[in-house]
Amino acid sequence: MKTVHIKCINNGKSSCYKIGTSLAEIAKDLGVKLETPILGAYVNNKLRELSYEIYHPKTIKFIDITSPDGMRMYIRSLSLVLYKAANELYPKAKLRIEHSVSKGTYCSVEGESLNIEDVMKIQSRMREIIDSDTPFLHRQDESEEVIKRLEEQGQFDKTELIRHRGELYTSYYQLEKHIGIYYGYLVPSTGYLKVFDLIKYYNGMLLQIPKRKQPNELEEIVVQNKMFDIFQEFAEWNRVLNVRNLADINDSCTNCKAETLIKISEALHEKKIGHIADMIDERKKTVKLILISGPSSSGKTTFGKRLAIQLMVAGMKPLNLSLDNYFVDREKTPLDENGEYDFEALNALDVELFNQQLLDLLAGKEVETPKFNFETGKRFYDGEKLKMDDENILIVEGIHGLNPQLTHLIPDQSKFKIYVSALTSVNIDDQNLIHTTDNRLIRRIVRDYKYRKYSALDTISRWASVRRGEESHIFPYQEEADVMFNTALLYELSVLKQQAEPILLEVQPNQPEYAEAKRLLNFFSYFKHIQPTEIPPTSIIREFLGGSSFSY
Repeated sequence: MKTVHIKCINNGKSSCYKIGTSLAEIAKDLGVKLETPILGAYVNNKLRELSYEIYHPKTIKFIDITSPDGMRMYIRSLSLVLYKAANELYPKAKLRIEHSVSKGTYCSVEGESLNIEDVMKIQSRMREIIDSDTPFLHRQDESEEVIKRLEEQGQFDKTELIRHRGELYTSYYQLEKHIGIYYGYLVPSTGYLKVFDLIKYYNGMLLQIPKRKQPNELEEIVVQNKMFDIFQEFAEWNRVLNVRNLADINDSCTNCKAETLIKISEALHEKKIGHIADMIDERKKTVKLILISGPSSSGKTTFGKRLAIQLMVAGMKPLNLSLDNYFVDREKTPLDENGEYDFEALNALDVELFNQQLLDLLAGKEVETPKFNFETGKRFYDGEKLKMDDENILIVEGIHGLNPQLTHLIPDQSKFKIYVSALTSVNIDDQNLIHTTDNRLIRRIVRDYKYRKYSALDTISRWASVRRGEESHIFPYQEEADVMFNTALLYELSVLKQQAEPILLEVQPNQPEYAEAKRLLNFFSYFKHIQPTEIPPTSIIREFLGGSSFSY
């Protein structure tokens, strides 16, 4: 009997198994125990499901829901359960999983006006499906046969994507008679999905998911009315443009519509920025300070520059004040839980000096603004001074911009607060989201490689830390904003594809970040490429692609 050698990272054990042994059998034999049930594994740094069979020597690391990939598996699986439950109860309606909001996922059912009782019925049916512990069967058939089955179930949003990929065979998941296409793996069976809830939310439903660090508890609902409104506004725009899913964008690539898509997307941005400038102009007698905040790779810098132009059109004279110059000296920087400098903490800034200089500026006094040397970790002054008159308005951009403590000495009526993020408003299909975090990560990978000489490996390895900072310092203050601006562009991932793919291909199989690079490459396989030639030099995406007419 031929055997292969297996090494398990989780407990350091090694053993030999006959070829064809599944990951589930190996985990059981090696006695692998995680915080919660095992959902999958990294096999030679590639994500695999538990039914995966071993035929060659492997190094394995099992994962559960506390892993980002494990959480994605959990949410995808819940989505298929939700689709099955909604389809059984409302066979003529069409479930659409729209976007993340309020620590959950907003879903709607086209053709049905859902009330609380309807949502409770769907939730109850989901619990029955989960209690049945029905397996998710991973199948592969000829693509034309899969297309035929999807069309029989009315899932036309997926068939064009299969045709675009041009594969002879297509993988899919089957849950009894219901099938689904996903660009990632699912958990072994419905019984793994005990922790969830489904509640009435606006005109649809909110699918609540577990906390990643405390997976036996649900995420608490966070009120995000402004965020929800922005998503709905752009969804309405997409409907006007007949762009619902990725297949519609791919269609633009093949039918000479890409130029129109770019021009309309850019015109919408310009109109929205002009509208924000008009809002500020209406309050110019009291507003003297504009605070711009948002997570990494949101395009805050370009947005701020474009807003400044619109403010000048309105007759104002904007000035910029950089928060980066208000860092405390390195030895005074607070430490994180690992004993390392926490540069994203509010106390990493000299908040009191910043407030005092703001007060002086608003009072018409001249101030000497500090500079910060990031190499020496020291503040210094070089004689540069700043003074405001009645026509000036001050623009401050930074991750703490919406935190009330940053400007605690400044009267609220003097501030106008803007939250900026890439809130992706189009999805792969009706059941597969394009997450805003993936959009921003791809932007950052391209930008870091082009302008900061960081590899995809560097950017991916830092991303978890960046996300923790956002969760602590940015997201809790989103709803403090007077207005939100969505920097996502319908066409951008189709443009970024050409630059991102070769960067991601540089990540090697022996590196832990390989699994994430492979996930993103698989994600891009659904996109057709759009050439960037028609993108204007003032576009927010030029901050990442290059070719911007702004200096950074």
